Amino acid sequence: MKALIFAAGFGERMRPLTEHTPKPLLPVGGTPLIVWHLRKLAALGVDEVVINTSWLAEQFAQVLGDGSTFGLRLTYSYEGAAPLETGGGMLHALPLLGDAPFLLVNGDIWTDFDFAHLSSAPAGLAQLVLVDRPAYAARADFALDADGTVRADLPATHTYAGIGIYRPGLLRDWHSAIGPLPEQNSTPPRFPLAPILRAQMVVGLIEGIHHAGRWTDVGTPQRLAELDMHLLGTRR
Repeated sequence: MKALIFAAGFGERMRPLTEHTPKPLLPVGGTPLIVWHLRKLAALGVDEVVINTSWLAEQFAQVLGDGSTFGLRLTYSYEGAAPLETGGGMLHALPLLGDAPFLLVNGDIWTDFDFAHLSSAPAGLAQLVLVDRPAYAARADFALDADGTVRADLPATHTYAGIGIYRPGLLRDWHSAIGPLPEQNSTPPRFPLAPILRAQMVVGLIEGIHHAGRWTDVGTPQRLAELDMHLLGTRR
């Protein structure tokens, strides 16, 4: 199985820490945030990881190299000076990912979720990891039925964790799901992933799994510091 790590964002909420360092390369618990993911992916048996990049893109190869240190092959999907958002970034990386389902993880989260709990071949077009809405989130994202179906037509109760198994076919008809956006006709196109997921939820093709363990959207200096203290404390 291959994996995709989203790492192209500007990290604006994390400034000034991200003025000279991409957010996924910021250290937490003594280790760059993205390295936590790489180690878990290698332990799972993933052999190739695609990392999408934009802001300070050259630093990823400088720090991570070709992935051999982790027992992986790393490929970098450079999006240009401006990130392509989640949907555009995934579409841009698809030629490097092939036709089989792949594991996606956001580069700016930390979690103790075991990737082995994900299906290697979801029945639908994607299987998402959902968590309870954290206190700092203004609203939840989706609802999760008892049968594991993710719903967008019910009151939202869970937050998308930025982890999932995706089939490349999810993006086959992305134009109709997105609708008219000023940048969808740019080259390469720039568009979000959420509307595409919601369109497939209507027809029951998005599965979900609930994670009740630790998960952090490492989006601000405060959350980074809190997570750092937690991880360093657990090592004592």
